[in-house]
Amino acid sequence: METFTIHTKNKEQSRIIKAFLKALKIPFQSSEENPYDPEFVAKIKESEVQAREGKVKAIKTDELWK
Repeated sequence: METFTIHTKNKEQSRIIKAFLKALKIPFQSSEENPYDPEFVAKIKESEVQAREGKVKAIKTDELWK
């Protein structure tokens, strides 16, 4: 017996994979578990919004370690 981990990118891919496994009568388990802390994800999303809005400060590499 082997175990496979499949990382689908959207619900359509998930639906197709599940249908395929059911058609072949292969037992499977699915999980929507997210390995990231929700607070961390919220901070990243907030930063992405700030970047889109131009609320960023560019720092030159040579000034980074001063």
